[in-house]
Amino acid sequence: MRKKILPGILVILIAIQFIRPARNISNAATPDEISLHYTVPDEVHSVLKHSCYDCHSNNTVYPWYTNIQPIGWWMQSHINEAKDELNFSVFGSYPVKRARHKFKEIEEDANDGSMPITSYTLVHRGTKLTPEQSKSVATWAAGLK
Repeated sequence: MRKKILPGILVILIAIQFIRPARNISNAATPDEISLHYTVPDEVHSVLKHSCYDCHSNNTVYPWYTNIQPIGWWMQSHINEAKDELNFSVFGSYPVKRARHKFKEIEEDANDGSMPITSYTLVHRGTKLTPEQSKSVATWAAGLK
C-alpha cells in the first residue's frame, strides 16, 4: 500500500507546481494611490512602503519560496485578503467614511503593534516597526481620521 501512496503523493506535489496563482504586480502608480489624495510625510510613506505595501497595495515583492505550491497559493490568498481589508493603491477611491475608519484602524494597529503580522516580520527582517516608526504612523493616521 505504501508503495502506491508515496509515488501518488509525489506525482500530485509535482503536478501542482504548474498551477500558479496570479501575481499581484503592478509597476504603474494608480491615480487612487493614497499619497495622491492625502498628505503622507516622507518618513511615514517610507515605512508604509517597506512594511505594509507587500500585502496592502497592488504591488507585491514575492520571495523565492512563493514559487513552491501550495505555499504560493496560501501567500496569494493572504495578500488578497489583506488588499480587501486595506489597499493603499486604491485608498483615494474609498468613501470618506471608510477612509476615516481605515485611518483609525491604522492608528490602532500602529499603537498596538499588530501590524505587520508576526508571520511576515519573521520572514521579512527589518519590517517590524520600531517604537518611533509606530508613533509616526499612528500620529499621522490620527490626524486624518
